[in-house]
Amino acid sequence: MSIEKRVEAVAKNVEGKVQEAMSELTGDPKDKLEGQAKQEDAATMHAQEDVKDKAKDFIDKTF
Repeated sequence: MSIEKRVEAVAKNVEGKVQEAMSELTGDPKDKLEGQAKQEDAATMHAQEDVKDKAKDFIDKTF
């Protein structure tokens, strides 16, 4: 597991949530979509790290 990647994903998620919330105040639909996209990217990053962790655990237990 890469803690740096996890931190990066959390930061991107927070950035996306803030951008989406700001779009609610400004009424800018583009910002809302961009914020949601950043949150999706963060979720993808977490999923990738989860797969890496599971693969490493499997390899460690098998060999």
